[in-house]
Order: sequence, then structure tokens, then C-alpha cells
Amino acid sequence: MKISSGVRAILFVFALAVIPAVAQDSTSPQDTNTQSNAQTTPTSNSASVRSVANGQKMKIKGVVVRRDADTFVVRDLNGVDTVVRLTDRTSVTERKSNPFRRAKNYATTNILPGLNLEVEGRGDAAGQLVAEKVRFSDDELRVARALEARVTPVESRVGSAESRLTQVEQNAQRLSGQLEELAAISNAARGGAVAAQATADAAVAGVRATNERISALDDYVAQQVLTINFRTGSAALSPEAKSKLDQLAQQALQTKGYVLEVTGFADATGSRELNRRLSMRRADAVVRYLVENHRIPLRRIITPYGFGEMQPVADNTTRQGRAQNRRVEIKLLVNRGLTQPAPEMNVEVPVPATRATGNNRNPEF
Repeated sequence: MKISSGVRAILFVFALAVIPAVAQDSTSPQDTNTQSNAQTTPTSNSASVRSVANGQKMKIKGVVVRRDADTFVVRDLNGVDTVVRLTDRTSVTERKSNPFRRAKNYATTNILPGLNLEVEGRGDAAGQLVAEKVRFSDDELRVARALEARVTPVESRVGSAESRLTQVEQNAQRLSGQLEELAAISNAARGGAVAAQATADAAVAGVRATNERISALDDYVAQQVLTINFRTGSAALSPEAKSKLDQLAQQALQTKGYVLEVTGFADATGSRELNRRLSMRRADAVVRYLVENHRIPLRRIITPYGFGEMQPVADNTTRQGRAQNRRVEIKLLVNRGLTQPAPEMNVEVPVPATRATGNNRNPEF
């Protein structure tokens, strides 16, 4: 059966009238509850930003879409973003399914973009959610690490690098204007094309250097490695060891973007299990000294680990070798993106060629 053009027009107008009403009715109850609990502000993107009232207790579930030094952004199933702030009292543990074992404790550095988690806390004066508890499973952590290693976009890290790359951005804007000016000069003077090409190459090199610096924000390099030795069967710190830790703490507190990696070791004397527990006690003694005597934030310390008699640095059959193996290694790791200097883009503009005239003073344009 053929439908006339008039009937088609009526059906089209009816569809336009019905579609907005259906879309309004399809709003889920969960969206309504979310808006009643906290104020949401629409942004230029599809997601909205939630502002949590000061002192309001809240529990959210979602995926980490951005990670900064002390904060991260969680996007829930309704597409609403919440800024979460980490403190020294934030508990980061495993959300486990096995009730017969103890939940793992994680460092805050394990909170990565793409991680599915749940957060409990209270709002502050800035509208952020101050985290008291952060929970996620070991499987979710492995998925986030795989995403970070394979699919991490450069754009997700630009926001955390804006304050440290202001000089590079200003140089790029200035060079953008120079490109237009040099293009006009090249049409009037000989050698302008060469100058424009040189400027374009410098701009590309600057952008490449900027991208490399941004990509290095998740890469840490060892700025200093400190070794503390112990007596046989002991986890007590000697006065010499405390003095070395004092110097390391002073250096760390004056460094931006640092973390401390603490690992304990033992010699081959005794059983393997005993040595493993002893090496962990030694690592814990170092962490406790740094936290209690120098107030190193816990978020700056990677979860310590005891290797026992594994990874010896000397021969365990000699007395001197065993003394070297009874140790704790502390590595001061610094963000490689912060230690790289800002790229410099210098462009040399050639002087336009001139053509001799009767008085040899009038340039050719």
C-alpha cells in the first residue's frame, strides 16, 4: 500500500512530538537519587561534575577517568564525575570475595585511570569528596594496569601537566604567530620559504618534545638508592642507619613528585620462612622511622616488601657476604616528566636578500 506525501508529513510531525516525551520518561530512578544527594553541574563534555556538600557522607561506585597527585575523578554509571581527594587517613584495601583470608592493603599509587572502584567519604568546603575508604578487587587492578600500559591516551594526562608546561605552551603560541608572519615575509623576500620551513620544523620538534614529557609523567626514575645494614637476626636500626635515613628524608621532602620504595632482605642463616618475616620486619622498621620522625606521608611510600634471602648481593658462604645481605634498600623515585627540562624552540630568521641600486641602500621587496 502506498502512503501519500500528506500522510507522511503528518506521521513525521507526530514522531517529533512523541520522542521528547519518551526521552523524558526514560530517566532512571537512580539518576533522580543521584541529583537529590549532591548538586551536579553540567560541563562542555557529556559528563557532569558533582559538588558534594560540606560534611555530607557519600558512597559512590564508578571508574577512574583522571588521576592527579592527590586527587582523582570517578565517573559513575550515570555519567556524573566526582572529584575525590586522598589524605594520609585514606584506607585503600582490596574488595575481596574470599571471606577466609585477609584483605590486601594497597598504596594510593595503585589508583590508576580505568580502575573500577568504590569510595566512601565526606564532602569538604570545595565540593570534593574526601575519601575515607577506597575499595577495589585484585582483578580490577590488573585490568587497570593493562589499560594503562596499552591504551592510555596522552589527552588524559594533559590536565595534570598544564601547570608545569605553561612555558612550553606560551612558546608554542608565540611560534604559531611567527609562522603566519614568516609566511608573509617569504612571499616578499628571497629565503622566506626556507625560514618558514625552519620555523615549522622547530614547532613540530617542540610539540614532539612536549608529548614525550607528558608521556613520562607516569614513569619514575631512581634519584638515590640507600642501603641500611642490620645485625644477625635483628631488625633494630643502628645510630648510623638513623643518620642516613635523616639525610634521605630531608632530600625527599625537598623533591617534587617523589615516592619511596622500601624492600627488606636477609642472609641465608636460618629457615626461608624465618628470613622472609625478618626481612619484612626490617622494612617496616625503616618505614616507621621515616613516618614517625620525619612525617613522610604514607601515600609517598610504596607498599614495603620483604624478599627474605632472595636476591643476595654477596656470597652467603662468607661472613662479609652475609653482612652485606642483611639489608634494607630505600629508593628515592622521582617523576621523570618533572625532571625533564622544558623544551626550547629557537628559530633563526634569515635576513631578506637585497638588490644593489644606484645608492646601494634600497632593499628589494
